[in-house]
Amino acid sequence: MKTGIHPEYKETTIKCACGHEMSVGSTKENISVEICSKCHPFFTGKQKLVDTAGRIERFRKKYAKFQAAQQEKK
Repeated sequence: MKTGIHPEYKETTIKCACGHEMSVGSTKENISVEICSKCHPFFTGKQKLVDTAGRIERFRKKYAKFQAAQQEKK
């Protein structure tokens, strides 16, 4: 390996929005994520709606005209 070209590998903490923290090795420090294996519906078996950055509201706004047009045709 060449010296001086590789990033520094260090122990860091990953923090989830649910409050779960895990310690891993990484080249970045203090990583924060929105969802992890402790709170993701696939791993927990519980269905939970995760609306990040208003995606559901944007979808409803985008297709509101289409739904109104479909109702007028009936």
